[in-house]
Amino acid sequence: MKNKVQLISYIDRFGKGTIAEFHNFLKENLHSHLEGGVHLLPFFSHIDGADAGYDPMNHKQVDVRLGNWENIKDLSQDFDLVVDLIVNHMSDESIEFKSVQKEGSNSPYFDLFLTKDKVFKNDANENDISKIFRPRPNSPFLLKKLDNGESHEFWTTFSEHQIDIDIKSDIGKKYIESIIETFATAGVKMIRLDAIGYCIKKPGTSCFMLEETLEYISELTEIVNAKGIKALAEIHAHYETQIEIAKRVDFVYDFALPPLILHTLYSKNTIRLKQWLAISPRNCITVLDTHDGIGVADLASVEGKPGMLSDSEINELVNNIHINSKETSRKATGTAASNLDIYQVNCSFYDALGRQDNLYLIARAIQFFCPGIPQVYYGGLLAAENEMELLEQTKVGRDINRPYFDFEEISKMLDKDLVKDLLKIIEFRNSNDSFNGEFELINGEDGHLNMRWTNDKHWSELSIDLVSMKMEITYTNDNLMIKHF
Repeated sequence: MKNKVQLISYIDRFGKGTIAEFHNFLKENLHSHLEGGVHLLPFFSHIDGADAGYDPMNHKQVDVRLGNWENIKDLSQDFDLVVDLIVNHMSDESIEFKSVQKEGSNSPYFDLFLTKDKVFKNDANENDISKIFRPRPNSPFLLKKLDNGESHEFWTTFSEHQIDIDIKSDIGKKYIESIIETFATAGVKMIRLDAIGYCIKKPGTSCFMLEETLEYISELTEIVNAKGIKALAEIHAHYETQIEIAKRVDFVYDFALPPLILHTLYSKNTIRLKQWLAISPRNCITVLDTHDGIGVADLASVEGKPGMLSDSEINELVNNIHINSKETSRKATGTAASNLDIYQVNCSFYDALGRQDNLYLIARAIQFFCPGIPQVYYGGLLAAENEMELLEQTKVGRDINRPYFDFEEISKMLDKDLVKDLLKIIEFRNSNDSFNGEFELINGEDGHLNMRWTNDKHWSELSIDLVSMKMEITYTNDNLMIKHF
């Protein structure tokens, strides 16, 4: 993957068109800004299920309303593609699970799915069940009475419509490998291992990020690499866990960065951010916003291990997001909306900064200067505000930051002064050779943040005064020193 800025986007929400129309629009309007490529959020059949494509009915079929694999392959000729491999589960509307619903244990697909008794051998007790980590406030099991009279408790880590896969079974292994092969044929350059932290279950444990999970990440990375593809692990966990994961995979997300940048800008204090940048993995993908909420679990303490922020600092951070968004984020977070992750605040990053253009550009500049390959979510690229109308329609908290825009709306948003300035910083990040060199965090005065990249004769530096909230980017170009912003 190129060390340049990538876009994260749904196809049907960025332009409301087909893959071919999405491709043409990017090529004509944003080609030079997206030299790093595009992370395509789920485009599989069906994109409008229970979890916006993260509950695939057919992981190897493109939703026909968007196009086909040839369209994806054409897109890959102009943009390096990142695509999701949903490792943990599939839809209860899939052909495979419908077969299980009809035939029970006689179905050829029965071993594809994970049941409670496959893990606990009919010996689960309350203590075992209480240890299971739940990403959402629901039971990890769903009791289903099947058409042939059998009853089984299926693992449903995320929702009753997302049935967990038994990735240790022969059919589970073949299922995962067949999806990887499909992606390789379509020219995909990187696979995002979605929800991989939950895919190994073991009695007496949290069933999340076990040593066996790390081993599976290593194993799956080897399989992906053998196809000439890079692997990106998607896990929200304690920062020490992220550091360990980074040793097992090509890339890991720096999920600690977005809330730490907010904390820095809210408090005008750089200590926590500097502490993290001193130890953060260098083989990372950086984000500020994604199709999910703003995560806070990555900063929290876990089982006695201190986090990057204290409990009081996290509470203050979350409260400041709500204040800056004029309480709109509160309507999409916690028990206020359905289909939630308990460790995330649902809000656009622009609203989390009170729609203050200057702060937003500073936040993006920090992201682009931090170690790692930067990804920018389509809503973030357009500095989109919280989508309250969609939230009201669907009652799904994360839809507050999953807007639908047609191409005319996008063209108008690209013409905003703030977005034009953001595109200039993206062009700078893509074109300056210093970012292929060494990163240095410069210790300056309190209330100041200085980051520098050096690559032979090329260097660039970001200087931010958090008191006045002004930033300056200085860099060399043909031995001339230039200042921007």
